[in-house]
Amino acid sequence: MTAIIIILGFVALFIMGFPVAVAIGVPSVLYVLINGFPVEMFFNRYLFALDSFTLLALPLFIFVGNLMTTAGITTRIFRFADIFVGWLPGGLAQVNILASLLFAGKSGSALADVGALGQMQVKAMTEKGFPKPFSAAISVASATVTPIFPPSIPYVVFGAVTGTSIVRLFLAGIVPGIAMVALLMIFTAFVGIKRKYPRQTRLPTVKEVIESFLPTIPALLAPVLLIGGLLLGFFTPTEAASIVVAYVIMIGFLFYRDLTLSHIWEAAVTTVKQTGAICIIITVATLFGWVMTIERIPMLFTSAMAPFINNKILLLVVINIILVFVGMFLDSNTATLIVIPIMMPTFLAAGLDPVHIGVMVVFNLMIGLLTPPLGLSVLLISNVTGVPVGQVFRAVPIFFVPLLLMLAIITFIPEVTLWIPNLIMN
Repeated sequence: MTAIIIILGFVALFIMGFPVAVAIGVPSVLYVLINGFPVEMFFNRYLFALDSFTLLALPLFIFVGNLMTTAGITTRIFRFADIFVGWLPGGLAQVNILASLLFAGKSGSALADVGALGQMQVKAMTEKGFPKPFSAAISVASATVTPIFPPSIPYVVFGAVTGTSIVRLFLAGIVPGIAMVALLMIFTAFVGIKRKYPRQTRLPTVKEVIESFLPTIPALLAPVLLIGGLLLGFFTPTEAASIVVAYVIMIGFLFYRDLTLSHIWEAAVTTVKQTGAICIIITVATLFGWVMTIERIPMLFTSAMAPFINNKILLLVVINIILVFVGMFLDSNTATLIVIPIMMPTFLAAGLDPVHIGVMVVFNLMIGLLTPPLGLSVLLISNVTGVPVGQVFRAVPIFFVPLLLMLAIITFIPEVTLWIPNLIMN
């Protein structure tokens, strides 16, 4: 009964418009006080939540994304994508999708993708004659690939919460990330043909492709450096994030020569603000999770799911429905910190692979970035481009077709996620 009151308190505060950290924290703190736990419990749980070497990767990957934005690396990525696929049906919409995949290997965040590329993508598409709402919609839809393809901030959070190998999660995202881009591009080609969207009138020459590709090589080597170092055992995921930060700074200064000390300072300040917000949520969510554990909510959830344990297909359908609903109201990090500890015993009881579940969970929550009422990606693209939120929400549903198809593939064909981790690490 106490747990229900706490959950209802969280929901009520959230609906009333309180920040997520407050909505989670107030019921949890009241629970600790009412039940006579020592006040030191707050600080112990908070320190426990942040005392994680793995979580150090979060600010580092955020810093990488901010550095790339301020150093102008994203502009070169977009220019190469334009020459390489701008002639396909859909034109710049295809460029938008490929640019997100290329950016994915550096930032690990859908919101970083939207913030770094969104304004440039929508402006370029609008100048070519694309409707602004469609341009904004394809920008947020393509950005969902960024946390699926390694590196990925949500994978780091999932790995830290569940103890799942972050290296295996990174490897598991490679095939789904590429497959997702392929589905989006195929679907966008059909839309482009039907709506007669503009595209380049000729194929690029080999010289044009090479000339646009060469400047992007140093940036595109970042994920190769990260994954290669992890597999060879040279460094941990957190150390890998540090290496990528140093690498991006090096190429920004020595190769692109666009990066300045003021750029680094600007990226650092933005990173501190974003990391601070995430850390606050992590601490209160950890306390909330501890309260849920005390109240035996994970065990109660497993008992409730008992009829589906022996039917994995039905269980996965139910779990996906729950996750899509959760993603409509909570950002991916908060949802992972609150919901996954409750669900994880059920996943393990059903014999599901944690790596497969990790990719499925993250993909679900990325779809939630496009759905009302929260729709963080939609809110961000509206903020940076000036396209009204309502217009973006009305333009987005068309892209649920390839996204939900990819979710079904990830959910019901585990080999799509597990093939590379099993091939390389077993």
